[in-house]
Amino acid sequence: MMKFLLWLILLVICWPLALLALVLYPFVWLVLLPFKIVGIAVGGVLTLLWAVVTLPARVLGYGRA
Repeated sequence: MMKFLLWLILLVICWPLALLALVLYPFVWLVLLPFKIVGIAVGGVLTLLWAVVTLPARVLGYGRA
């Protein structure tokens, strides 16, 4: 909703720039999509490594009350 309101303000202030942003937004999203996928993959790998590193402590019951 906030992006839409900012776009409306831009439309009032400078309508050619707002229309250009409206046309270019899907292309920018497509260019940034691989970076989002890599970020998800790296996050998954880091979570897996954290689980492997902390597994012995969890098996031994460290941190339980």
